[in-house]
Amino acid sequence: MSENTEKIEEKVEDLSIDDKEAQIPANATTEDGKKKKKKKNKKKAKKLDISEQTEPPTIPVSRFYSKFPEGKLMDYGEDNLWRTTNEEKRQLDRIMNDNLNDLRKAAEVHRQARYYAHKFIKPGLKMVEICENIENSVRSLLEAKDNDYTSGLAFPCGCSLNNCAAHYTPNAGDDTVLQYDDVCKIDFGTQINGHIIDSAFTVHFNPTYDNLIKAVKESTYTGIKEAGIDVRLTDVGEAIQEVMESYEVEINGKTYPVKPIRNLCGHNLDQYKIHSTKSVPIVKNGDNTKMEEGEHFAIEVFGSTEDI
Repeated sequence: MSENTEKIEEKVEDLSIDDKEAQIPANATTEDGKKKKKKKNKKKAKKLDISEQTEPPTIPVSRFYSKFPEGKLMDYGEDNLWRTTNEEKRQLDRIMNDNLNDLRKAAEVHRQARYYAHKFIKPGLKMVEICENIENSVRSLLEAKDNDYTSGLAFPCGCSLNNCAAHYTPNAGDDTVLQYDDVCKIDFGTQINGHIIDSAFTVHFNPTYDNLIKAVKESTYTGIKEAGIDVRLTDVGEAIQEVMESYEVEINGKTYPVKPIRNLCGHNLDQYKIHSTKSVPIVKNGDNTKMEEGEHFAIEVFGSTEDI
């Protein structure tokens, strides 16, 4: 053994374990020529159960779902049942899946915020508090950021009272307080990538108005059921009107027929556009314009004890 070989062996023996590891080149290979790679264990975030949501909602909906659940699916009318089995039409539906998932996510955000609103809204709250709580819930559920238009509120929360049917929202300094005898219409929207969910509901505490609320609710369900591809707008309005006018409400001993507010209506929505080109009447108005494939509608129904 030469003197140089002995010195090399002594140097190797003097190295600590850490030093030996440090001496191994980053691109060192095994005998078969394959590089050693450290496996990285990526842990996927565990999906939560919906029952774990807080009050007010603070957990983003993305923690509960990756693909958002379908709502209630309505069958086509008899004239369009062929769309259910036609492969070309089914493929068009599949192409729209990304847009539909955005809408379903926005709808789930609306549903959770709406559920919370039903629980916390009580007489004695200021209207501005009600709107701020709902809007903050939506922001939390969407993880919405300032000046990020990819998701968030579609429009300010409305809270119209009594004979004000729609489109009222309190300004700063408005100290209006919700009362036991009030009928309050809560209207707010959510959006993902400009795909908008526009939905409203009515809050009341006095059972006197139960039948009024029921008339509007059943009329809304009828409008949704009647809507569809190639359906004439006037036919949707006629069906809504027929159901609503079948109801009466008794207030302070006097009976009132429930009437649709004929100058208010639903509408179709486009990307980043709340009110697009078509209006959905809530009375028979002779508008033979048809709903078309790929369109997205808000069925909005307004009932009153007066013929307006």
